[in-house]
Amino acid sequence: MDKKKLKIAVLGSTKGTNLEAVFNAIQKGEIDAEIVTVISDKKNAYILERAKGYGISALFVNPKNFSKREDYDKNIIEKLKHEQVELVILIGYMRILCPCFIEQYKNRIINIHPSLLPAFAGGMDLDVHKEVIERGIKVTGCTLHFVDNGTDTGPIILQKAVEISEDDTPQSLKEKVQKGEQEIIIKGIKLFQKGQLTVENGKVKILPQ
Repeated sequence: MDKKKLKIAVLGSTKGTNLEAVFNAIQKGEIDAEIVTVISDKKNAYILERAKGYGISALFVNPKNFSKREDYDKNIIEKLKHEQVELVILIGYMRILCPCFIEQYKNRIINIHPSLLPAFAGGMDLDVHKEVIERGIKVTGCTLHFVDNGTDTGPIILQKAVEISEDDTPQSLKEKVQKGEQEIIIKGIKLFQKGQLTVENGKVKILPQ
């Protein structure tokens, strides 16, 4: 009997570069999963174009159609339930999830952050890399974590360190960190699918196979 494919939904507001890595890993058979939908709160977000190019359902859900943030999230939840989504991945998603969303998918929402948390929590993209360089930090990296009700405060799943060169710019550092992001996001999905991730007292334990 075939193993059931892990059903993944991706929420994103930007270019969605890491979506490409996840899609490619699935195509190569590295991950036994299926991206069933990509949803964005931005009509022109390039992540939607990427999804369409891969033949994945791509949806723009306009926040202006909802009077409350919670109503917006409940609408997304219904879409995810309909698709029987098991894991939600945030890739450059610019919205804070409501408690109702986090409770519905507790320890099943993962986010990738471009720093070694808790350093530079709450920062976004190039702003983080710019500040890292300006402060003369020698090692940065990225963090894959479960999402909780705080900002970048959820239980840490995996981290990857990246050395900073003296001639690095925010853009060149972003490219180096992004390679690390793609590595740990794929590893994290594999661990999740195999049931090797458990959360105890706010910390992630990686169980042996």
